[in-house]
Amino acid sequence: MTTSYPILEQDVPQSYRDKILKWNGWGYNDSMFTIDKAGHVTFTGDKYDISGKTMPHFRPWFESYLGIDLNHTTPAQKLSEVPIDAPVENDDIIEYLTEKKIAFSNAPRMRLIRSHGHTVHELMNLREGKVPRLPDLVVWPKSEAEITTIIEGAMSNSCVIIPIGGGTSVSNALDCPDTEKRFVISLDMALMDKILWIDRQNLTCRAQAGIVGQSLERQLNDKGFTCGHEPDSIEFSTLGGWVSTRASGMKKNKYGNIEDLVVHINFVSPKGLIQRQCQVPRISSGPDIQQIIMGSEGTLGVVSEVTLKVFPLPEVKKYGSFVFPDFECGVNFFREVARQRIQPASLRLMDNEQFVMGQALKVANNSYWDTFKSSLSKMYITKWKGFKVDEICAATCVYEGSRAEVEEQEQRLNQVAETFRGVVGGEENGKYGYRLTFAIAYLRDLGMNHGVLGESFETSVPWDKVHTLCRNVKELMRRESKNQGVQTPVLASCRVTQVYDAGACVYFYYGFNSRGLEDGLKVYDRVETAARDEIIACGGSISHHHGVGKLRKPWMLTTNGAVGIALLKAIKSELDPANVFANANLVDIIGSPHCKL
Repeated sequence: MTTSYPILEQDVPQSYRDKILKWNGWGYNDSMFTIDKAGHVTFTGDKYDISGKTMPHFRPWFESYLGIDLNHTTPAQKLSEVPIDAPVENDDIIEYLTEKKIAFSNAPRMRLIRSHGHTVHELMNLREGKVPRLPDLVVWPKSEAEITTIIEGAMSNSCVIIPIGGGTSVSNALDCPDTEKRFVISLDMALMDKILWIDRQNLTCRAQAGIVGQSLERQLNDKGFTCGHEPDSIEFSTLGGWVSTRASGMKKNKYGNIEDLVVHINFVSPKGLIQRQCQVPRISSGPDIQQIIMGSEGTLGVVSEVTLKVFPLPEVKKYGSFVFPDFECGVNFFREVARQRIQPASLRLMDNEQFVMGQALKVANNSYWDTFKSSLSKMYITKWKGFKVDEICAATCVYEGSRAEVEEQEQRLNQVAETFRGVVGGEENGKYGYRLTFAIAYLRDLGMNHGVLGESFETSVPWDKVHTLCRNVKELMRRESKNQGVQTPVLASCRVTQVYDAGACVYFYYGFNSRGLEDGLKVYDRVETAARDEIIACGGSISHHHGVGKLRKPWMLTTNGAVGIALLKAIKSELDPANVFANANLVDIIGSPHCKL
């Protein structure tokens, strides 16, 4: 990583992002799937249930299912070998920040790490040393007042600001527009990571927007509370990021989505601070400005502080699981649970492909069937019940509440599951399936080490269209992959996650062996684009909780209509007339250098 420019720094913090996280992959530096000396897949580190464990069944599944050879590797470039261009020069903003005593750095590693999220494109480019346009400077505000100071400096010195929270975006939201010629500042919220107060009487909590989810939850737990918001990325994503993308979590059924949890937001825009004069549970004062802030994805300003609802820690937390003969039975079970409004804190249904993959990831001497105590129990599932191994699907659940509430929920769900041919799978399987979610994100890095490209993407869909959408999109991914020249089997699977009265969230997972293809990323793009078109055609949404960024922007007009897009542009023009927050997310702005209109 050579540089030919002076390194300019002031009060640079030792951020967790720079010390313990990968620069070109998911999660902690010490945590990864790897191949041990015996040729088995193992998981390193000490932060997860499967850490230090061997998964002897995974390599055979991985190689046969995706048609790959784990002896064939596609190693990533070392950070020291990645060429990084010099930043755009702007002595005026450097002088301004120095005078205002704002922490900053233009060191190449600092700029690189804050230039991307976690789409397959972003990570593959990093692995191959293909570095796109980077921010020219990283700044670290320590307070809301410093955010205002930074914005004022950017406005007067022809700069662009791209805020960054946890950097877990999967929508290209953090990419610098290639055509942006102005000086780009990455505004890193890492130092604004404090809980400001907890109001026990009103059950609310005020925190700075840069606080990481697991830190927020840990501190609340220590005081006897939970905020209940648990996205898959809770270890790394931030409160401000949740607000900016209208996030959802695994326990939405009990605690709600981020828009249900937010009581008050402070938001710093180029026109000034936006805040309400009171922190009340609901207010009728015209259109809700906070709803404009939620989902704005860094295009209008910076979320600085948030007041959230909090809840007493539940007396009991219990896991559960069910096995169904096929995906349709599982979906029908979910629909009935929603109709009766008896969903537990979390309820997730995986299709057969994910069920089989989950069993392949079981650690040594701990296969799924072990929990059924005997071969007789296995026979009961596959023969007496008529379940077919290549059709079985499973659901995991989390119950939270008082002991009586949990017992009643568990009893009612067991009864409903039985009417849809469901079999109780046990608490240990539920715990395993739920907790595996946090480690499974590391699988993509293992895949990329061996030529596999993959991604997940989500949607929300009405109940009457769930099964058709899932079937059609999976079939399309397989068919389009073959049309694009993929010669080996592909991973095309889905799971139903959040449950609503009127529908559900569906996650799709897609992966394929890119070995032998001229341009694997181009193949991926074509398949995902076709899949998103099919999702829209089947009645699904542009996104459920990942947001839009730049990746899903082509579907914004279809989603919101011409008048809706015009309104978004008008709000942008009013709050940010100089287009300081020019990350090009959501919509293109007329007159900006990246506009395609």
